[in-house]
Amino acid sequence: MLKRPGTASENDPEPLPDAEEAETNTDWFDSETKSFLASMLVHLLIILGLASYTIVTQPDIIALFIESQPVADELPPFEILNDIAYSETPSEEIGANSIGVTDMALSTAPSLADLSELPTLELDIPMANASGHVSIDIKEAMGLTESTKAVRGMTGVGETGTQGAVDRITFELLQSIEQRPTLVVWLFDSSISMVKRRQEIRDRFDKIYEQLGIVQEEKKKRGGTNDSDTLITSIVSFGSDVQFMTKKPTSDLSEIRSAIDNITIDESGVEMVFHAIKAVADKYKSLRTSRGPSDPERNVVLITITDERGDDMQMADEAIALCKRFAIQSHVLGVPAPFGREFTYIKFVDPDPKFDQTPDWRQVDQGPETLLPERVQLGYQDNYFEEPVIDSGFGPYALARMCYETGGIYFSIHPNRQVGKKIEAGKIEAFASRLSYFFSPEVMDLYRPDYLSEAEYMSKVKKSPLRSTLIHAAQIARVGTLDKPQQEFIKREEAIFVRDLTLAQQESARLAPELVNLCTVLAEGDKSRSKEATPRWLASFDLSFGTAIAAKVRAEAYNAMLAKAKRGMNFAKPESNTWSLKPSEKINVDSKLEKEGKQATELLRSVAENHKGTPWALLAERELSHPLGWEWIESFTDLNPPPKPGRPRVTPPATPVPAKDEKARMLTPPPPKRPVTKI
Repeated sequence: MLKRPGTASENDPEPLPDAEEAETNTDWFDSETKSFLASMLVHLLIILGLASYTIVTQPDIIALFIESQPVADELPPFEILNDIAYSETPSEEIGANSIGVTDMALSTAPSLADLSELPTLELDIPMANASGHVSIDIKEAMGLTESTKAVRGMTGVGETGTQGAVDRITFELLQSIEQRPTLVVWLFDSSISMVKRRQEIRDRFDKIYEQLGIVQEEKKKRGGTNDSDTLITSIVSFGSDVQFMTKKPTSDLSEIRSAIDNITIDESGVEMVFHAIKAVADKYKSLRTSRGPSDPERNVVLITITDERGDDMQMADEAIALCKRFAIQSHVLGVPAPFGREFTYIKFVDPDPKFDQTPDWRQVDQGPETLLPERVQLGYQDNYFEEPVIDSGFGPYALARMCYETGGIYFSIHPNRQVGKKIEAGKIEAFASRLSYFFSPEVMDLYRPDYLSEAEYMSKVKKSPLRSTLIHAAQIARVGTLDKPQQEFIKREEAIFVRDLTLAQQESARLAPELVNLCTVLAEGDKSRSKEATPRWLASFDLSFGTAIAAKVRAEAYNAMLAKAKRGMNFAKPESNTWSLKPSEKINVDSKLEKEGKQATELLRSVAENHKGTPWALLAERELSHPLGWEWIESFTDLNPPPKPGRPRVTPPATPVPAKDEKARMLTPPPPKRPVTKI
C-alpha cells in the first residue's frame, strides 16, 4: 500500500538508508505501471480523435440523410406477354389539359448528373485477363458517322436518315457490352407509317451485329464470355397492344430478322409506346441483378423506333421511374416535334402497291416539345399554316424526357433536314412530316425544355411571375388577328362609303378587347423580366409580348384610319374615286399607338438579334416584315369596265379507243385508296 512520505507506524519495517528513502519517496510507479499508463494514454488520444471527427462530420451526414429520397417499394408486377388492356379513348387529363394537377408522381431522382461527351475517334477498351488495352479506331473499324458526337441525355440529335442514328446506337451498345453483358430490346412502332423505317433498320442489322462482333471477338480471345452471353436481343412491337416477337432474348441473327419480318401492321392508329416501355422494363428488370456465374448482371438498353409522341402519355411517369430505378437506358429513333404544335402532317404514300400510290397528307401527333404551351400563338386555328410549321429542335416532350432522364439519346430523324434553307412542301419525301425550317442542334441545345414531372414543372412556373404569366397567356383561348382586312373602298356616294367603312371596322373593334387583355396579362410578367435568365423562357416571352403588342397596334391603327376616313377625306386628283389602305411603317393616328409600336419593334428585334438561328428569331423576323401602321392611297377604279372577250371553245376531235384497250381498261379498275383516318 502506498502511503504519504513522512508518516510511520509501529508495524513499519526498518527505515531504509537516506539515499534509498529519497528514491522511494520520489518514484510512485514501477516500470510496468508506467508502460501500461503510457499505452492507455495513447489509445485514449486516438479514441478522442476519432470521436471528434465523427462530431465534426455528423451534421453533413445527417443533412445528406434528410435530403435523400426514400427508396420506393418495388413496383407491382406488370406482366404482359401478347397484349395490353387499355382504354379506347385516350386520356384528356394530361399535358396542357391537366394543368394544376399536383398529385402526379414525382421523378425518382431530383436531377440528372452531367455526363461527359463520349470519345468519337478512339476507344481504349480494357479487356478481361489481358495485360494491356486494345485501341480500336471507331471510324475505321466500324464505319461510324459523325453522329458519334452525340452526348447521352441529349434530346435533339438531328439526323437525315436512320443510318447515322443506328451507327450511334451501335456505338452505345459497344460501350455497354464492354462494361458487362447486355440485353438490347428493339421496340418497333407497328403503324403503317413505320413500314419503311422498320425495313431500313432490319436491313442494317447485319452491319450492326458485325460491328458489335469486333469487340465480342476480342473479348472471347482474351478469356471473356462467349458471343451469345455478351449480347442478346429481344424484339417487341407496339400499336394498340404490345407483342413480344421473340419468345426469349436471343443472339441468333436470323431469328432476330425473322421477328421483325413478322410484325404486322396495326391500322388502329393508336401507339401505346409507354405501355410498351414499361412492360419491357418490368419484364427484364431482374437481369439488372446477378443470379450466379451462369446468369450475370446485365445492362438493359431499350431502343424505341416510332414517328409519333404516343397516345398513352399518362403512363410516361411510371415508365420513366421504372427505367431509372433499375438503370435501364432508353434511346428513341423518332421524329422532330413541330415548334409549339401538337400535330403536323406527313406525306403518306401507301407502302402496299395494291393500293392507290397518290401522295396524301395525313395528320400525325408529333408534338409539342414542351409539357405545356410556352408561347402565345395568334390567329385562328382553322388556318393551320398561317405561320410556317418549323422544327422545334427537340423530340416530343414525354419521349425526349424519357431519354434525358435515363441517359439515353433522342434522335430527330427527317430526310429533308437542311439548316438555313426553307423546305418546300413539294420536296418533302414520303413518310416525312411537313416542316419548313430546321435549326442547328448545337444552337438549340441552349434552349432545351425543362424535362420535369408535371408537379415539378408547375412548381418552378409558380415561382416565376414571368413564366406564370406566359403560361397563363398561352392558355387563353386563341386570339385572332386581322385576317385579310378590307383595304379597297370605292367612293360612289358618301353614305355608301361611310357604311362600307363602318362594316370594315367591326372586325378590328371585336378583336381589340381580346388583344388588350392579352397584352395586359403579359405586361405583368414583363415587370419581373430581369429576374429570368433562361434563354428559352426569355425568347418565348419576348416573342409573345412583342407579337401581341404588334397585333394590337395593327388592329387599332386600322380602326383609327377608318374612323379618320369617315370624318372626311378629299382626293388630290379629280379623277380618283377609290381609297386603298396600304401597310405603312408610320403610325400617325395616335401617339400612344406609336409608342406601343416602338415597344413591339424593340422586343421583336431583340429576339431576332439575341436568339439567332432559333425558331423564335425566325418568327420575330417574320413579324417584323409586316408593318404596324397604315396609310391611305388614292386611285381610280373603272366602274363600267368593258366585258372581257370570251375564249372560243375548241372541242378536240374524238379519238376512237380500240375495242381491246377499252375492254382491258374496264377490266382493270384503278387501285383503291386505303381508308386510313389516323396513322
